[in-house]
Amino acid sequence: MSSSKTDARPRGVVGVLAFAGIVAALTQTLVVPLLGDLPRLFDTSASNASWVVTATLLSAAVATPVAGRLGDMYGKRRMLLVSLAPLVIGSVVCALSSSVVPMIVGRGLQGLGMGVVPLGISLLRDVLPMERLGASIALISASMGVGGALGLPFSAAVAENASWRVLFWVVAALAATVGVLVRLLVPAGRSASAAGRFDVPGALGLGVALVCLLLGVSTGSDWGWGSGTTLGLLTASVAALLAWGWWELRTPEPLVDLRVTARPLVLMTNAASVLVGFAMYAQSLVVPQLLQLPEATGYGLGQSMLAMGLWMAPAGLMMMVLAPLGAKLTAARGPKITLGVGSLIIAVGYACALPLMGSTVGLLVVTLICNTGVGLAYGAMPALIMGAVPRSETASANSFNTLMRSIGSSVSAAVMGVVLAQMTTDFAGHLLPSEDAFRVALVIGSGVGLAAAVVAFLIPARPVVEGEGAEGEGAEGADGGADEAAAPPHLPSAAKA
Repeated sequence: MSSSKTDARPRGVVGVLAFAGIVAALTQTLVVPLLGDLPRLFDTSASNASWVVTATLLSAAVATPVAGRLGDMYGKRRMLLVSLAPLVIGSVVCALSSSVVPMIVGRGLQGLGMGVVPLGISLLRDVLPMERLGASIALISASMGVGGALGLPFSAAVAENASWRVLFWVVAALAATVGVLVRLLVPAGRSASAAGRFDVPGALGLGVALVCLLLGVSTGSDWGWGSGTTLGLLTASVAALLAWGWWELRTPEPLVDLRVTARPLVLMTNAASVLVGFAMYAQSLVVPQLLQLPEATGYGLGQSMLAMGLWMAPAGLMMMVLAPLGAKLTAARGPKITLGVGSLIIAVGYACALPLMGSTVGLLVVTLICNTGVGLAYGAMPALIMGAVPRSETASANSFNTLMRSIGSSVSAAVMGVVLAQMTTDFAGHLLPSEDAFRVALVIGSGVGLAAAVVAFLIPARPVVEGEGAEGEGAEGADGGADEAAAPPHLPSAAKA
């Protein structure tokens, strides 16, 4: 066993990396309460203001797989610290912005730091004793829910009672604090070899494909799904993705090893991740609108932004509370069962929303059920991925899995946006989503949760031992002894055989 594992203090390491996840999630939800005011604050149009969200989405999608690959090459802790730098700088730029352009630039820089979560989860494999790995993965995965839970009420309270700039100063200070704590308390982990070259063409190709895809999906409702711009972006995305895949299969040092990604266990876990990402994001779009629509509509609950955030907060905290339960289920039955059960719970939560959507308490129950499922699923996915890839590709594989969840969230936003925009009712001269629109959205969410469960239960149970079928992986670990199997120890012994 490496000295990094022996010397690490598990509680301190996990606490710091969970804090990093909370800050990353807080950054993503930070501007939600400001969206309606941004056109007034920066004297710009609503479409221009929407780029404050889109910029973060695009930069995060491109940066996450790149940070993962660089983490495998140069060290995960090093890249974790590097990723925190644009998060701090971007927050400062946003806090000082007086027009929409620097705000968009700052939000883009913040998005470059979103690789901290998959890097942190991957680092656990290097610095913790194997018996603590499953519970720690679940806890850090759940930290994203805590950050989201705290982000909405915190942002709303600050926006209502102080300058919006305070939000970004707070995030800058928190991100800087995370950097100091990582430097002081988190060991470097397994020695990384910088041998070889970084796949620059692969990074550029994937970046072009993702930007075209996510830009087309996120702005299709504004530009028109049948418009030449939207169709051109989606077509360009497919072409760029095919060219990128061709290159990745032929270069000796790819950004993403598609041969490993094509293994059934990894491929189906990533497919389930897209579906879970869709289902997770859908309820975060539907429930807040139901809570805030006027009571006079007959189905809206008339809550303020702050009250909405407070009603949503317990659901995010539920993810952290249930992290130990998810780890125990994974230890007893394996991560694929945890992922499948979590997906089923998400589906049940959406189904329960149909009779409960008429009250704030009912929607609270719905979000608690859905986020229980999300917490279980999010804790299981990294365990599945790390049980199927060589140790030298842990960070890039986890980052790619995170990217799959992000794509699912983006598609969810587009689909739910179309449903809520097309099924409307006239209220005092304004078109609002109808009650039937929300019911259709909830049925879609339940169906996607069920689909995720089906995919999860079909994931092959047998993990791939490190080095099996992976070119260049030897039988010995970095310390010169027999390397550990890629499968975490919480998998059933029969599955390891």
